[in-house]
Amino acid sequence: MGTLTSSSFSTVNLKLCSDLIGRDFRDRTKLKIWKKQSALCFSCKGGILKREACNFSKIRCFSVNNNNNNHHHHDSEKDVVDNGSDSENDDKYSTVKAALSEEKEERSSTEFGSDKAQASVSSRPPTISPVGPAYNNFQVDSFKLMELLGPEKVDPADVKLIKDKLFGYSTFWVTKEEPFGDLGEGILFLGNLRGNREDVFAKLLSRLAEATGDKYNLFMVEEPNSEAPDPRGGPRVSFGLLRKEVSEPGPTTLWQYVIALLLFLLTTGSSVELGIASQINRLPPEVVKYFTDPNAVEPPDMELLFPFVDSALPLAYGVLGILLFHEVGHFLVAFPKKVKLSIPFCIPNITLGSFGAITQFKSIIPDRSTKVDISLAGPFAGAALSFSMFAVGLLLSSNPAAAGDLVQVPSMLFQGSLLLGLISRAILGYAALHASTVSIHPLVIAGWCGLTTTAFNMLPVGCLDGGRAVQGAFGKGALIGFGLTTYTLLGLGVLGGPLSLPWGIYVLICQRAPEKPCLNDVTEVGTWRKAAVTAAIFLVALTLLPVWDELAEELGIGLVSTF
Repeated sequence: MGTLTSSSFSTVNLKLCSDLIGRDFRDRTKLKIWKKQSALCFSCKGGILKREACNFSKIRCFSVNNNNNNHHHHDSEKDVVDNGSDSENDDKYSTVKAALSEEKEERSSTEFGSDKAQASVSSRPPTISPVGPAYNNFQVDSFKLMELLGPEKVDPADVKLIKDKLFGYSTFWVTKEEPFGDLGEGILFLGNLRGNREDVFAKLLSRLAEATGDKYNLFMVEEPNSEAPDPRGGPRVSFGLLRKEVSEPGPTTLWQYVIALLLFLLTTGSSVELGIASQINRLPPEVVKYFTDPNAVEPPDMELLFPFVDSALPLAYGVLGILLFHEVGHFLVAFPKKVKLSIPFCIPNITLGSFGAITQFKSIIPDRSTKVDISLAGPFAGAALSFSMFAVGLLLSSNPAAAGDLVQVPSMLFQGSLLLGLISRAILGYAALHASTVSIHPLVIAGWCGLTTTAFNMLPVGCLDGGRAVQGAFGKGALIGFGLTTYTLLGLGVLGGPLSLPWGIYVLICQRAPEKPCLNDVTEVGTWRKAAVTAAIFLVALTLLPVWDELAEELGIGLVSTF
């Protein structure tokens, strides 16, 4: 097919051709016979006109194909022919020719008013208003450009083949088709399920491989806007079809490896900076004043920090070790399930050393249970190592033999987390925490930062680990509700305290979109997985909930002088 600008026919001719059937010609008897024998149908899409069917009588109209050297246009009224005898053809030709002449005179006198106006209309790019919406040249070219640049759609011939080979009375009876995918590049089959959904889905996948090979992916999803659940129990299901090159994530590129390396180096630097900042009671006064006094303008000599780098490395190793352990947890669970993951993209942060890392799925997840398992594995592994460091650090902090390794931190820091503050208060005691500064081992700082980072990554929003786990355990609808609540609490500073704003901005920019559906996005995950996700979200809330002044004074967490 080609654009209308490549053909040479007038608006008048097109209108006459489309209005030909049903006009009151002089020979009504022959016209009725001709109308019964003729079946002419035009379809217009995106400014492209084509003849779909012409049964007994062949009325050649204006068509253009994609070959620029093979443009077909027919501007002669005698292109009206019939499968009958020559005399019948001559009579019909005479009738139609006379009608066309009358129409030309009538249109030119009523619509255009003069020969000059008629000539100008014939020379302009043709419109197709009688048979569809009118598009100008720019719109037509835009439509073609969007089709070229957009994702490749499902072949209509394959759709017919798939409907014949896959679906039927014994599996899934198709009643309707809708666009599927982010840009409508796929087909969503709606209908009635005829059996157990898991068994039917397995049959459809087997038949799809036999019919089309490795060309398409078939998704079992909840039917959108369904009015009632499935009579057999659970939600009504529908099946989405997408080309594999469209639905499957692309491989990691060289530039992504370069970016990941640069982000890891920056995260290493921010972890070392955290280790230096933890020795604030030993740093030179001019350095401390520059980083704590808002009125300080002139920067100090940074070479003064070099002697503290060696003592900062153990804390930096702890933060990076927790980050690495987190990512290893993801990979250990994903590997046996044959799910590919991308290289981690670390997010540096000067307060916690790291905001964690972004790890993308590089293959389609088979089911929701797999999504929950992979999503929880990383945070659980990171939290286990972080809590071990935190607990061991608290025990060393209360040991007089390790006094030389302790660092002084403000006691107000323990008000940043209700859960961690209560644990610290239980181990270190009231007297130690109810003071202006507290002597703690660097492992406490590493564990605290690791647990806080893990809690932030388990927030039930977007494609964070927590968002993926909630989406897999409770569905996309539940994720929307959890996400709105999380954004509200972060905006109010209820979760995370002073870190809520930068974390919320990071999520909105990098990870706000939910994860794409699984191949089987309907089957439930089971009770124990839902319980694990629920318990994790509850612990996240306790970890990120700050201790308000009244409760801190009563519990002896920090030295609170005013309310």
